[in-house]
Amino acid sequence: MATPNNDTLEGESGLSLRWSARLSLTTRILVVNVLAIALLAGGLFYLNNYRDRLTEERLAQARLQLTIIADALSASAADDIEYRSALIRQFSSHLDARLRLYAPDGSKIIDSFALADPTYEFVDPVTEPLRKDAARLLDRTIESVVFSKPISDFAEPPEDKAAQWQELRSAGSGERAVSSVSFAPDRTPVIVAGKTLPDDSGSILLTANARDITRIVRAERSSVLLVILVAAAVSILLSLFLARTIVRPIRKLAHAAFRVRMGRSDEIAIPRMPGRRDEIGQLSRALSDMSAALRHRINATEAFAADVSHEIKNPLASLRSALEGLERVDDPGLQKQLLDVANDDVRRIDRLINDISDASRVDAELARARFEPIDIGKMLEQLLAAREQRASNLGVHIAFARPAKDVARVMGDGGRLERVFSNLLDNAVSFSPPGGLVEILATPDADEIVIHIADQGPGVAAEQRQQVFQRFHSDRPGGEAFGKHSGLGLAIAKTIVEGHQGKIEILDRPEGQAGACFEIRLPKAPS
Repeated sequence: MATPNNDTLEGESGLSLRWSARLSLTTRILVVNVLAIALLAGGLFYLNNYRDRLTEERLAQARLQLTIIADALSASAADDIEYRSALIRQFSSHLDARLRLYAPDGSKIIDSFALADPTYEFVDPVTEPLRKDAARLLDRTIESVVFSKPISDFAEPPEDKAAQWQELRSAGSGERAVSSVSFAPDRTPVIVAGKTLPDDSGSILLTANARDITRIVRAERSSVLLVILVAAAVSILLSLFLARTIVRPIRKLAHAAFRVRMGRSDEIAIPRMPGRRDEIGQLSRALSDMSAALRHRINATEAFAADVSHEIKNPLASLRSALEGLERVDDPGLQKQLLDVANDDVRRIDRLINDISDASRVDAELARARFEPIDIGKMLEQLLAAREQRASNLGVHIAFARPAKDVARVMGDGGRLERVFSNLLDNAVSFSPPGGLVEILATPDADEIVIHIADQGPGVAAEQRQQVFQRFHSDRPGGEAFGKHSGLGLAIAKTIVEGHQGKIEILDRPEGQAGACFEIRLPKAPS
């Protein structure tokens, strides 16, 4: 058997071994399915980018609004404080923002919160429910995972002057508005934008608590989380169901296989799981058939070993008796008789060993053999010619109705099939009377090739037709010297025929003729 290359094993199965070293199959099924849900959870991080885009849009919007407000204020006289206050109050109400107008020296002139009710109020996190704290914790967690740019906390300056606001300092005397974002105490965005008035009559500052951004993002995040949780629950349930339908039967098969390995009783068997039509069911039935075949092979091996021991003991006992007799006998005639007995026993033992060796190799050799098309007619013709040359027929006539070429073709091992017919012919010749006739016929029958070998001997009683194929069974014709046959010939023939998916049996000859008829049926070779 070829040994796999270590490098190949390491390359192909290294990852698999590391993956399965500590994880059960159930755990791996759960991990794989939950991993897909984890990829779906990446949508939570996308929502953080979505919040950043909303914030950028709101900052641009605040700069545009502030530019419009600044132009409207510049259209009025700098000393018309009442008109400017009315404008600021209206803009503040429409924009839900706080507007502050500062004089050129930086002092605050107008504050919308002083003109009307505040358009927003910062919420103290302490007063909010626990779910809000959880939402803020999730915000911080996602921001830290995606490495979001840190945002500072919003704080009103101790003295409300233009110089205290970074946005107004950055705007300077330019025409563009400057905006920034910071966090309120409850981690909602605070939009701050500042701009110098076009007529240099002061500067305007806008602040707004954009709580809607946080509300939109958290609502979307809650929807995604709900989908993820539902998908995770369904995935886990399906994973457990899949593990139940796969892992439990495999564990059951493994436990049964362990019991078969450790047990000594024939009643221990692998469950066949007839209700399953999937690969697990196929595996269970394959293991069941394999264990049954293995048990049958083990039982056959044990029985064969017992039979071999019994059969060898007889000639060994006879040989030992003859050798012991030689020590006590002085008569040359008796010594020669004892030596002849000893030589016969040695030859008998040698024949037994050869036949036993051949019988023990048949199954293994058939399992490794590569079958090829065999013309049974041609094989029998060549076998009969060889027997004629060796004078193996002992005066018995053999009649063979040779079929046409390639009519009786089977798939098989030519050498082993020839051994079958040789054993059957030896058996037929040994039981035939002097000058008797052995008839051989090979004909196709549907998908099979049927071979009949019939002799004119005493025949085989119906109750013994199965026993004659057992190992070491020997029922020889009268007058034949004892020990000339091992009793394995027909057993070997049956093993070879069955190894070719065929069948051998003994039939009565037609029309009440005397003798036995051996019928061999072999599958026909494909055309």
